[in-house]
Amino acid sequence: MSRTDGRMVGRSVTLNARTLAFLLVVPVAAAAQEFPKTPPPPAPVRPAPFPPFQEATLPNGLRLLVVENRKEPVVSVSLSFTAGSVLDPAGKEGLAGMTASLLSKGAGKRTADQFAEAIESTGGSLSAGAGSDFLTLNANVMTPSLPLAFELMADAVIRPTFPEAEVELLRTQTLSGLQVQLSQPGALADIALQQALYGAHPYSRSPVPASVRAITRADIVAFHRARLRPSGALMVVAGDVSLAEARRLATQAFRGWLGTPPAAAAVKPPAARTASEIVLVHRPGSVQSNILVGNLTTPPGDPRQYAAAVANRILGGGSDSRLFLILREQKGWTYGAYSGLSRRKGLGHFTASAEVRTEVTDSALVELLAQVRRIGREPLPAGDLEAAKGSLVGSYPLAVETAEQVAGAVANARLYGLGADYVQNYRVRLSEVTAAQVESAARSLMQADAAAIVVVGDGAKIYDRIKGIAPTRIVDPDGKPLTPADLVARAAALPFDVKALVVKSDSFGIMVQGNQLGAMTASLEPTADGFRYVETTNIAAFVQQRTEVTADQALAPREVKQTGKVQGQETRIDVVFAGGRAKGTAVTPDPEKPGTLKSVTIDTTWSPELLEENLVQAVLPGLAWNEQAKWTFSVFSAASGETRQSTLAVTGKESVTVPAGSGDAWKVDLTGGPQVVQFWVSVTAPHRLMKVAIAGTPIEMHRIR
Repeated sequence: MSRTDGRMVGRSVTLNARTLAFLLVVPVAAAAQEFPKTPPPPAPVRPAPFPPFQEATLPNGLRLLVVENRKEPVVSVSLSFTAGSVLDPAGKEGLAGMTASLLSKGAGKRTADQFAEAIESTGGSLSAGAGSDFLTLNANVMTPSLPLAFELMADAVIRPTFPEAEVELLRTQTLSGLQVQLSQPGALADIALQQALYGAHPYSRSPVPASVRAITRADIVAFHRARLRPSGALMVVAGDVSLAEARRLATQAFRGWLGTPPAAAAVKPPAARTASEIVLVHRPGSVQSNILVGNLTTPPGDPRQYAAAVANRILGGGSDSRLFLILREQKGWTYGAYSGLSRRKGLGHFTASAEVRTEVTDSALVELLAQVRRIGREPLPAGDLEAAKGSLVGSYPLAVETAEQVAGAVANARLYGLGADYVQNYRVRLSEVTAAQVESAARSLMQADAAAIVVVGDGAKIYDRIKGIAPTRIVDPDGKPLTPADLVARAAALPFDVKALVVKSDSFGIMVQGNQLGAMTASLEPTADGFRYVETTNIAAFVQQRTEVTADQALAPREVKQTGKVQGQETRIDVVFAGGRAKGTAVTPDPEKPGTLKSVTIDTTWSPELLEENLVQAVLPGLAWNEQAKWTFSVFSAASGETRQSTLAVTGKESVTVPAGSGDAWKVDLTGGPQVVQFWVSVTAPHRLMKVAIAGTPIEMHRIR
């Protein structure tokens, strides 16, 4: 049709409009007759389509299991030993984990770098780690590189060299990681819960700095020699390989490797609770409370495990679960609340958790316990049951897609003795769970009225609120008992010598992952009747801030003024100290709501013994430093108007090189605030601050002059 023929165009439009109307009516009517209004019933759940498992036992006692799958040219190898942290000697917790980490840090004729280069050059990976019950090595490679994977794994297991330098490097890394971990309320809650649940059982123990420092290279060598033996070990090979090929490679690589590990000493199982108890971990200055509720469950293989998995999915297994929807969506108390079931070779455990605002700690705990009771007491709606089963059944195939996932799932099932067909039939058994079974499993395995309850938070603010919920005992973050009187912040002064303070002007480069992104200057200057401390900070476009503190001759503050911007938002502090009171206002970043500011009006009592938090850095040169130096003192925050207990403690001595020079420095941790701050203070007087870091972040400040 030609666009110059106007009449034809007009007729076409009219005809098409009528045709369109007809076409819109007819299919709708037809659709109403041809298509059902409800979906068809789901097809029966079938076992997971795994290839047949093929098994063999090598002459040295190593069990070999192969899951052959030729769809992709990849192979995953898992080699596991009954050598988990449960076997760590008392006082040397962390031994199994360190042993596992060092297996590939020099083995056979390869150094740590050569070992890493060998596996990485193939595009593959090899790693090792230790859990509570098992130590496992995992290798993932393309099929042509499988012989190399077996060679490297055999070297790591049979011929690790454990170089002293690698042992010490790992020790340093482990201690650094522990330092960050033990400063986090979530980690403190988990440690306290394990201790409350398992008591004297080894499952209750976890690495601490003292235990990591106590581990020697000889301990690592002895643990490896005794525990990493072929008899009783399990190797699972999944992917593009046959049983014959896997057996040939394993026999060749592990030739000459013999032995049986010694039997583990019998351990008395932990006692079950008959009533609930709260353990309050007092963490002064916490802006939220971490709640964990838990109880012991069963050994692996208990027939209730399938019903328990469904109950857990309904209670707290996702963002559509009851805990999440009620505590977050309805109440607005938390960013998330969840529950989980943890498997152990001995006794596993159930947990329910939430991180909530301090002021709603009691309400959130009461509601969380109520929901745990409800799952086992109220009839389960059919919709809840089917949705939970559908989620678990439908998502399971995603957990066993890759060769690595298959090897891990099969190894896990065999190590815990869950049955030869556990992986294949897991979905089927979930689909067969009934409402009555869910309610029964929840009643017996989720015990709100016989639970260990851990709350990590500021005890001064929450003890009176939670002590009526259940009997409550108080401990500090190290687990040492406290009394209610210990929760009251006392005016303990930091014993610095004002005469030893360095009148100074220091300049620091602010480093982020080795790159300088900003600068900080700090100066302490005398005035006619005291001191003035001025600190300026600039970090790219993120932070521009100036703080000025005027103080008397004993460094008791008279006024704190701060101005600046944080991510483009204006902040300020203006607080005056006089007549035993601190009065003023502050607008600072809200730790509970990242990216927003919090306004505070301050009008509170104040004592000269309290060190204003901005002056902590200024008084470091006036302390009597030595390798055992440790002070707990009271700090007043002009930003919040609150008093808290802080601790400065030497954790070691290190050689430090910064632009301002080199030398030995005391490594010092400042704890008690929202984050652990690390200082490096020169050993020799005058004790100058060499470096500052915020634990768990890539931010460091290096002194330039």
